[in-house]
Amino acid sequence: MGILLKKLLLYRKELSILSFKRTISNIVEYSAVISLLLMLTACTIQPLYSSGKKTVRAIPDIRKELFSVAIESPTDHITLLVRNHLIYLLSGDSGQSASPAYTLKLNVSSHIQQAVHVNIGDGTNRGGRPSAGRVIATAGYVLKDIQGKILFVRRTSVTSSFDRPRQEYANLQAEQDAKNRAAEELAERIFLSIAINFRKF
Repeated sequence: MGILLKKLLLYRKELSILSFKRTISNIVEYSAVISLLLMLTACTIQPLYSSGKKTVRAIPDIRKELFSVAIESPTDHITLLVRNHLIYLLSGDSGQSASPAYTLKLNVSSHIQQAVHVNIGDGTNRGGRPSAGRVIATAGYVLKDIQGKILFVRRTSVTSSFDRPRQEYANLQAEQDAKNRAAEELAERIFLSIAINFRKF
């Protein structure tokens, strides 16, 4: 029992370190997203010698490009979660464009990785039960233009940790919440990737 407790404490420490690293990583990613969104605004500059009537656009407006991306219909629940959040990021409350110029194909998969096992203490299961878990979600995505030409192919992966309480319902809810977080993070990464690549075109 002492060894199991030591393993559990060690794992909790590792989770804290991973959580800290992930927080730093998220701050960097979200800062990049915020910077990108600021660049997407109608930013203009005025020449030094100007009457004030004319302005010169400083940054290409790619909002129309983002809105013109249509995402193919999903075939499973995790892909649906990613797709729904990505549609909101690309076009807000407007939904998908009726006449898209690009199509995005998503291929999302996820699995649960069990973590530290602890003895439940009732003599029925000496192997113990998992006290924590991780949702590992991976997305492959392909962006094509209206003619079917592949513009780029990318792949990204995220991990979302969660605790496993003894209550079955709470356990299932914690697992689903972790899947939702993973899906949202995947969508944000894909959105950022698309926006950056549009600026390169």
